[in-house]
Amino acid sequence: MHNHALTAAMTLYKSGTLTLSQAATRAGRSEEELVVALRRHDIDVREEGDLTAATADSPVRAD
Repeated sequence: MHNHALTAAMTLYKSGTLTLSQAATRAGRSEEELVVALRRHDIDVREEGDLTAATADSPVRAD
């Protein structure tokens, strides 16, 4: 399957670079499927309006 795309999407979601919706699209999964994968990997699922993952005090790297 798309393991690389899923891993990349989860990493970008965890860092705050992508929203849940964006990460799901990038991974080729539904939001519900992505939430299951995130929880399996112990990645916190944040509210869509929660921008605390990426603030001026904690810059996000895209590399």
